[in-house]
Amino acid sequence: MYDYRALADALAADIAAGRLRPGERLLPLRRFARQRQIADSTAARVYRELNRRGLTVGEVGRGTFVRSAAPSAEPALAEPGRARVDLEMNFPVLPEQPALLARSLEGMLRPDALAAALRPVGAAGTPAARQAAAAHLARAGWAPDPGRLLFAGNGRQALAAAIAALVPAGERLGVEALTYPVVKGVAARLGVTLVPLAMDEDGLTPEALRAAAPLRAVYLQPALHNPLGITMPDRRREELAAVLRELGLYAIEDAIYGFLRDDLPPLAVLAPERTVVVDSLSKRLAPGLSLGFLTVPAGGVPDFATALRSGTWTASRFALDAATRWMTDGTAAAIEAAKRSDAAARGRLVAEQLAGFRVRADPRAYHCWWELPEPWRADTFVAAAARRGIAVTPSGAFAVGPAHAPNAVRLALGSPPLDVLAEALAVLAGLAQGAPEDTAPE
Repeated sequence: MYDYRALADALAADIAAGRLRPGERLLPLRRFARQRQIADSTAARVYRELNRRGLTVGEVGRGTFVRSAAPSAEPALAEPGRARVDLEMNFPVLPEQPALLARSLEGMLRPDALAAALRPVGAAGTPAARQAAAAHLARAGWAPDPGRLLFAGNGRQALAAAIAALVPAGERLGVEALTYPVVKGVAARLGVTLVPLAMDEDGLTPEALRAAAPLRAVYLQPALHNPLGITMPDRRREELAAVLRELGLYAIEDAIYGFLRDDLPPLAVLAPERTVVVDSLSKRLAPGLSLGFLTVPAGGVPDFATALRSGTWTASRFALDAATRWMTDGTAAAIEAAKRSDAAARGRLVAEQLAGFRVRADPRAYHCWWELPEPWRADTFVAAAARRGIAVTPSGAFAVGPAHAPNAVRLALGSPPLDVLAEALAVLAGLAQGAPEDTAPE
């Protein structure tokens, strides 16, 4: 017999995570019952439970809709007027950032500088921007060639352009079996088929890459993998570089979190002719400061520039000029160094508050992967956390294709203040030590 409350919890988690949006209509009752292979009466109890929790509203003759406003009751963790604790999205912004960034931008307020920033710019940006970005992105012995740098509006657009340039519609892109969810949406819009590739404790395996051939490219995250937190050791990177050459395959390397491991070079240092590096300012500086970077193989600039232009994914001149100032005067480097310290402090909180649980966490990362204890299921835990005002992400959001999603959640650690994060982790630890039935609404 199906527990209607568990099904209601799963839908509540979708609402809390934004996968079911305000105003969205739920499936008709009988269609929902057939989809879940449950009785109509059980489906009706699920919908009544959602309505009782204040998450949906029924309209006679039209159906059941997600409420356009959240229930009036405050989450247990939240104080009146405070937003819920977001451990679902990583928006690391430090208190000192606004003053540092503003001071660096003072020169752009001159009429001549502002006039230049209001002009259009192409995918290759400006010579000053290419020089600044090449110097700033360099790490651990790797320095990109300024002549092979291109700019996008943000990291997601840089990723979309890389996929569009390398993988024609209808062709296959290899991805790690658990991967950055945006890749799934980008692939769907471009008509690209994703092929999930097996991983082990060191990340993507060379055997999986060989077995999946033929592929047009592979998307991977060698450093601080999202969501698993894995960083590939040197030996694995060397093996993958060899397989890329063996198969004549291109890799799209996501280096968005690479600045937190500035001691490690990207995979591109081992296979520069087979690797496209994608990076952005979103995590380095702030999500509202939008600029994406593409470092492409020699000879590939025209193809990737065409993809950026055709997708209207090129950067704005104002963002490009502002970022150039931040990268050349040391502002960006100072903020990134402060974030490395901040991420380490948050990693220590995870180690303290979730001690005794099966948590995979690089102490330098802004996220961790939590394998939940029995009898918890990921969707049920997400819903129970949401009732306490805490948003977390179930493993299913990262799974590719029909593969079974592990019984785990990802915690994004970068958004809340440290004291709020500590409190939220303590609440989640207490929740995990109980049983799902203890947390069900009465």
